[in-house]
Amino acid sequence: MGKPTGFMEYERQTAKAASPKERTGNFLEFHTPLTREEQQRQGARCMACGVPFCQSGMELMGMTSGCPLHNLVPEWNDLVYTGNWEQAYNRLVKTNNFPEFTSRVCPALCEAACTCGHYGDPVTVKENEYGITENAYEQGFAGAKPPKVRTGKKVAIVGSGPAGLAAADQLNKRGHQVTVYERDDRVGGLLMYGIPNMKLEKHVIDRKIRIMEEEGIEFVTGVNVGKDVKAAKLLKEYDRVILACGARTPRDIKVPGRDAKGIFFAVDFLTSTTKSLLDSDLKDNRYISAKGRKVVIIGGGDTGNDCVGTSIRHGAVSVIQLEMMPKAPEQRAWNNPWPQWPKVCKTDYGQEEAIALFGQDPRIYQTTVKEFLKDKSGKLCGLTTVKLERKKDEKTGQMVMTEVPGSEMKLDADLVLIAAGFLGTEKYVADAFGVALNQRTNVETLKETYETSVKHVFTAGDMHRGQSLVVWAIREGREAARAVDESLMGYTNLGT
Repeated sequence: MGKPTGFMEYERQTAKAASPKERTGNFLEFHTPLTREEQQRQGARCMACGVPFCQSGMELMGMTSGCPLHNLVPEWNDLVYTGNWEQAYNRLVKTNNFPEFTSRVCPALCEAACTCGHYGDPVTVKENEYGITENAYEQGFAGAKPPKVRTGKKVAIVGSGPAGLAAADQLNKRGHQVTVYERDDRVGGLLMYGIPNMKLEKHVIDRKIRIMEEEGIEFVTGVNVGKDVKAAKLLKEYDRVILACGARTPRDIKVPGRDAKGIFFAVDFLTSTTKSLLDSDLKDNRYISAKGRKVVIIGGGDTGNDCVGTSIRHGAVSVIQLEMMPKAPEQRAWNNPWPQWPKVCKTDYGQEEAIALFGQDPRIYQTTVKEFLKDKSGKLCGLTTVKLERKKDEKTGQMVMTEVPGSEMKLDADLVLIAAGFLGTEKYVADAFGVALNQRTNVETLKETYETSVKHVFTAGDMHRGQSLVVWAIREGREAARAVDESLMGYTNLGT
């Protein structure tokens, strides 16, 4: 179990972040990793408790507690402590195809459920994962391992986000020939264009894709299946098809003045920045710029925070983030006990930067937009907001956010970014394959399987479960691969 008294002897130590002034001058990752020796001490803090909630991935009160991939956390923490780095990597990739991604962008559900964190500080699980993975690349443990036997079966995967990549990796390991189709010009989907560079530098994705290509997976970019390539063609040429196109339809804010020039969806803002950054280091000016602008971001989630950080790096003169819900408490409430996910206030990197640069938290809680204001030329010049309060709906009995009469306020703005979440599957893809959708506009599947209403067509990721985390997408991809493998071979030996 590692060092039995490690959690009492060693304090939690995390990678140091560069100061906001230093890091906002570029789009690079900004944490300095722990040394090998420091990482091993952090591994020693793992208690190897009798019931490791860190790897449970179970639903408690509608939220996930522990890792949905059921990562063998205590095992590889112990291996880190004892210096068995190669074995630690082998245990890690038994359950997680892409620890190089999750160790950077996952909110660490494992740490929130860590027993050590019940009364103290949790083990640095996410940073240990980072250390294991980067060491594996340095030492050559993470190199290509092509399958020794091919089955002769062919699988097409539409979408190269984390779900599609996980499915591809698993099926290729089994010996099937896998081709991944991506409509963008680069592989990665959400990982490539939905997550900013300062959270996940894109050479990390490219490094893994090169290995997957060496292992025999084919990637076809710039091809929009359902438009450029007919669904019938894929169904004829491949034995099975997996749809992993994400939930890319953004939720809109339909209020008066929505047609004003200067209102964009967050996904378009972030995508244009990353593409221009990769293509030309922003020199081509082919991106939605926040430079010199008063920015208002509608949405308080991770995407909204990414818009805050990106806007600051562009050179915005002010940034405000509107959040419909009340501010979460600083500490767990009595009705939110461990090991539930802690519903506490989180100040992320973008908000930290806004506080450092502008002197205040950019978030305004319990507030929404009532009207967008525009000048005579149709350009956005501001917006009218209104405060919200929780009230019981007399018809349904549910608590809902309602407007507070007379609480309207005007804000100056010449750039608005809508980060209000996503609605579900893009209809043209579903229509092309003829798959049924459920009430949430996600692809419907047969009970306890990943097969759609169309024979030999499967689905995974956000397209199946709705907008979610990268770690859930990887799990979905792995489980869909297992279902496809069993469909092809009559049995499967793929893990979930």
